[in-house]
Amino acid sequence: SNMNANEVISNRAIEMLGGVMGSKKPVHPNDHVNMSQSSNDTYPTAMHIACAERIVHDLLPALKHLHKALAAKSREFNHIIKIGRTHTQDATPLTLGQEFSGYAAQVASSIKRIELTLPGLQELAQGGTAVGTGLNAPVGFAERVADRIASITGIAFVTAPNKFEALAAHDSMVFSHGAINAAAAALFKIANDIRFLGSGPRSGLGELSLPENEPGSSIMPGKVNPTQCEALTQVCVQVFGNNAALTFAGSQGHFELNVYNPLMAYNFLQSVQLLSDASVSFTDNCVVGIEAREDNIKAALDRSLMLVTALAPTIGYDNAAKIAKTAHKKGTTLREEALATGLVSEADYDRLVRPEDMTHPG
Repeated sequence: SNMNANEVISNRAIEMLGGVMGSKKPVHPNDHVNMSQSSNDTYPTAMHIACAERIVHDLLPALKHLHKALAAKSREFNHIIKIGRTHTQDATPLTLGQEFSGYAAQVASSIKRIELTLPGLQELAQGGTAVGTGLNAPVGFAERVADRIASITGIAFVTAPNKFEALAAHDSMVFSHGAINAAAAALFKIANDIRFLGSGPRSGLGELSLPENEPGSSIMPGKVNPTQCEALTQVCVQVFGNNAALTFAGSQGHFELNVYNPLMAYNFLQSVQLLSDASVSFTDNCVVGIEAREDNIKAALDRSLMLVTALAPTIGYDNAAKIAKTAHKKGTTLREEALATGLVSEADYDRLVRPEDMTHPG
């Protein structure tokens, strides 16, 4: 691909100068266009530039857009108390806002991790020529190239301090895509939670109402599917696969050169584009339109047996567990069974079992 570009540039220059295309005169693809460089340093340089630019201009803005929307929902829902779930089973309460704050924090952490990988991508192999020694490149060439590229792109590209590593290994690519892979894992969890919390509308959890973007079924009238969540999770799966391929490719630096650059560049750039596009679509067509179904949330909270946890410090774990199991078996309320034990009074129960007091330490 480097020589193909050299030949195209050479022939275009020849054409502009009035020469015969294909003659290699007066502009030679090797002697002139490829002067002071090799495919071995040019390709990884182009790869780093492309990947860094797409992260800076596409992926990070998309994730920041999603983070802003999730943080806004966290504030909007902060007053809504709901039942928590661990192991997919009922747990102690939290607010819906707290739950969404966790999602926002995941995205914020993903942004930071990806940003931490940029310095590695900003190191350029150009000037290493064939094997990293810089043969046939003048002293200072590598630094001047990096400075010029930084000036053009507005990104702080520098010449790689060790050209042997820059040609033979692409650990910076593996590291950076690893952070992107971690972001995909976070987004998969977030999208899954949101679609499950929006399941129903009558026979699922039904705690969230998701935007109705399109009809959901060709056979079931009125059905609406969480397509934005489904699309994002499928994108994440593709990123996971790309990461596996890119990791293997990164290990294939044999002696002074890793020739798996095309595979690494393709998978990396595909991951960035897919995750960028999906994050924006998920934000605009799902997250910003999410509404809380407070009636269902309250009903689930009131039915939960895990509110008994608030009694444990007063009556002990075993007694609290017996109350919960009895209420579950008999289909009664925690309050009824707690009072039946004689271990707490009505006033004590009402004072201790307050969901709003269970959403913070103390």
